[in-house]
Amino acid sequence: MKAKFLVPLIIFIALVLLLAYGLTRDPREVPSPLIGKPAPAFSLPSLTAPGKKVSTADYRGKVWLLNVWATWCISCRAEHPNLVAFARQGVVPIVGLDWKDDSDAARRWLAELGDPYDAVAVDADGRVAIDWGVYGAPETYLIDPQGIIRHKHIGPLTPEVIRDELLPLIEKYRPGNAS
Repeated sequence: MKAKFLVPLIIFIALVLLLAYGLTRDPREVPSPLIGKPAPAFSLPSLTAPGKKVSTADYRGKVWLLNVWATWCISCRAEHPNLVAFARQGVVPIVGLDWKDDSDAARRWLAELGDPYDAVAVDADGRVAIDWGVYGAPETYLIDPQGIIRHKHIGPLTPEVIRDELLPLIEKYRPGNAS
């Protein structure tokens, strides 16, 4: 008779422990299966240069950032001044991926708030974001000179994230420093 209640009790305790462990995890630290793998290639229309394309091939041989953003994204607005300040330093090219957005609204946004991007690719249907494993905006990827994704940051970039996460990795993966 006791065995009849023991099995459900053990299963219940296991589920409680699993849930407790899950609650200790930071949801922004979702591991990306793309880390250490080639960045998915794209060639998309440029937001700011009509008739031109923005392509991953344009950045081969450079350390660069891909920043996924949209005008409808509240966290992207909070992040934007930090991107503008970082871009002024000229450390690496920053490529924007304007995700499922209205292009006119995106151009107004950049005119009003500043344009930190070396180029902005328009991902109107969101297919490229799917290839990159985007969960939501903003997300930022660090790509090395060989086109390998080395880091993914989910959520807004802050001065602390730039200083403590991105800058050390950028230095590590610069040509001549990569290990």
